[in-house]
Amino acid sequence: MLKNLTLEKIVKSVIFIAGVLVVGVIIYNFSNLAVYALIALIFSYLLDPFVNRMQAAGIDRTLAITITLATVLLIVVWISTSIIPLVANRMAVLTRQLHTDNLIMIANQIEIHLRSNFDFIPQGYLRDNVAVFVEDLFNFGRLSEVVGDLIGIFTNIFAAFLIIPFATFFFLKDGHKIRRDILQLVPNKYFETILSLVDKIETRLGFYFRSVIIQCTIVGVVSWLTLSVAGLNNSASVGIAIGVANSIPYFGPIIGYLLSIVVSIIETGDFSLVIPCILAVMFAQILDNVVLQPLIFSKSADIHPVAILFIIMIGAQTAGLLGMLVAIPIATVIKITINQTAWSFNNYQVFRSSGKPADKLP
Repeated sequence: MLKNLTLEKIVKSVIFIAGVLVVGVIIYNFSNLAVYALIALIFSYLLDPFVNRMQAAGIDRTLAITITLATVLLIVVWISTSIIPLVANRMAVLTRQLHTDNLIMIANQIEIHLRSNFDFIPQGYLRDNVAVFVEDLFNFGRLSEVVGDLIGIFTNIFAAFLIIPFATFFFLKDGHKIRRDILQLVPNKYFETILSLVDKIETRLGFYFRSVIIQCTIVGVVSWLTLSVAGLNNSASVGIAIGVANSIPYFGPIIGYLLSIVVSIIETGDFSLVIPCILAVMFAQILDNVVLQPLIFSKSADIHPVAILFIIMIGAQTAGLLGMLVAIPIATVIKITINQTAWSFNNYQVFRSSGKPADKLP
């Protein structure tokens, strides 16, 4: 093995390791920009089929990208001027109800209801813990810290609206060139393996993200409508939250039920809307499980349900809610990489000392 170790290989290895370290340092120091680039890449996966269809219809690709992004931005502007103010007004009304006495009273009612069915719950357990939580939540000594965090959030949102559309445009326009330039760095003997790996990852992730967007949008809208029929004033905000949470397998529906129950109790001060809200969310979940998942979601992740459960729990332990959202895509990339690498070692001569004829690519 040492005989094959030449000065050229050593230099290439050192340059490769140095390049990886430099990229890692840049991503670490400019993590916000890396996140924006990742979001733009996801948007390019979502929008690429629309651009390709318009290009196939005879429209110049640059014009097709411009029309697609302009349409998306108009939808975002419409949501910002129509739906977000409606949700904000409802949330403001709900926030005014979140004073300490009201929350403690609601917690006490829930505790009484639970203790009537479960005697092992200590008396005052829920009420006392809610009081401590509320006292910490409304600690005015932390007001400046909260304001600072809000300013930082709005600053990042403003930067995102400037950077993400710009980056998405060039990912859509020059994505194939970027991929070609990156693949040119791959040695020829590994080129076919890496090309197949990248193509499978892009295809699977593109399908996964498009399926999740469609599924969550429909579930969110249906939850909004059914909760409105049930009589929940904050049906819009709760429906949007349920739609986003629905992207998390297993745990998303549970979050939807809990959120609708909590908001209904805060709004009414009793349990009068709990059953209607549960039925409303149940209708949306039945629609999701019976119609949406078989039609548009399929098995895009191609991972065993038990494995998905543990993957999501690992994501939650690692990065909270964000970790739960990105756990499945990351696991999908890792699974495809392992499968493709294992297949290449078994079928390509460059990975083995003695060659066998390559089988058909899976």
